[in-house]
Amino acid sequence: MTKKGLNQNSKSIQKLIEIIEPDFIFNESPINRMKATNISKNITLNEKSKKLNALKEQINSIENCKLKDNSKNLTFGDGDIFSPIIIISEAPGYEEDRSNLTFQGEVGDLLKKMFLAINIELKNTYKTYSVNFRPPEDRKPTSQEIKRYSVFLKEHISIVDPKIIILLGGTAMEALTGSNNKITDERGKWKEIILKNKSYPFIITFNPSYLLRYPEYKKYSWEDLKKIRQKIKDLKINI
Repeated sequence: MTKKGLNQNSKSIQKLIEIIEPDFIFNESPINRMKATNISKNITLNEKSKKLNALKEQINSIENCKLKDNSKNLTFGDGDIFSPIIIISEAPGYEEDRSNLTFQGEVGDLLKKMFLAINIELKNTYKTYSVNFRPPEDRKPTSQEIKRYSVFLKEHISIVDPKIIILLGGTAMEALTGSNNKITDERGKWKEIILKNKSYPFIITFNPSYLLRYPEYKKYSWEDLKKIRQKIKDLKINI
């Protein structure tokens, strides 16, 4: 198997992704840090920020919710609100709840490595969760909780209006699609969802927290990352 687009120093490094517990390979080519700006972006900045703030207030006003009662903070989302990529995970954990930021600690470190492997800086994406409060004892959100928060999630996506959606784990898949199929059967396939009469391509892959517990699945995650990279190229996305 050949690995196009990765500038590695030796074939032995390339073979790392073939073994049972591969490390994600860093792209050695320079990352494009220039961000395109235009008049329309400046005009819509205030409008988009207002919509996101209104949604945040709506979520924070939710009542009779064990998730909210268990949490110290609402972890809404962060990153570039004009990014063409939105990343959606399950729920905030202990560190995210305390910091009010997404993807902290080891999970965040691994996610950064994953996206650097396809030449994307995580700060240039937008990141959020299927539910915005930490579940008690970091348990998986129930289907009822996922469904309740999915209304907010879909509105969140519509406001950010990305080019592609990346779902990390089964909870994110269920939140967006309503499906609770096995992630091993659904990952790595590009699909589409229509929100407010607009179609968004999305792909499902493993949550980095899952990969930390089961590193043998990193090889499958790497296959998904390559598909994401190819989609970015096909859609001529600048990030």
